[in-house]
Amino acid sequence: MKSYEIERKFLIQTLPDNLASYPSSQIEQGYLCTEPVVRIRRQDEEYWLTYKSKGLMVREEYNLPLTAEAYRHLKSKIDGKLISKRRYRIPYEGYTIELDLFASPLPDLILAEVEFSSEEEALQFRKPDWFGEDVTSSPKYHNSNLSKL
Repeated sequence: MKSYEIERKFLIQTLPDNLASYPSSQIEQGYLCTEPVVRIRRQDEEYWLTYKSKGLMVREEYNLPLTAEAYRHLKSKIDGKLISKRRYRIPYEGYTIELDLFASPLPDLILAEVEFSSEEEALQFRKPDWFGEDVTSSPKYHNSNLSKL
């Protein structure tokens, strides 16, 4: 399925209250290629192959379902490190904050992402007080680059 991903990304230093009360998923993902981005992901018991175009705030994205067997086969072929994280989905003023607590490769890293329907909407977003630095424009925080650490 083709779509455009318009998102902003923020570093988090202080976790929101009642984090355990929000729905969450365990995510494992690896990269078969980083230019262009070709990623495999297991989110709980769902498996995906994703292609992402170049870009920072706006990128083209294609998601294709995988079987567990295909995921395991491709997992053995990833470049770099496997990323493992717990993702919390937190409602906020009509948006969903995806809060990622990384287990690997950087166990102290906490990032929040918010997706938008337009660039204008993304630029007008007023972040909650507990958000830290906006790192949307820093490729350093793309998961594909984190997998190379």
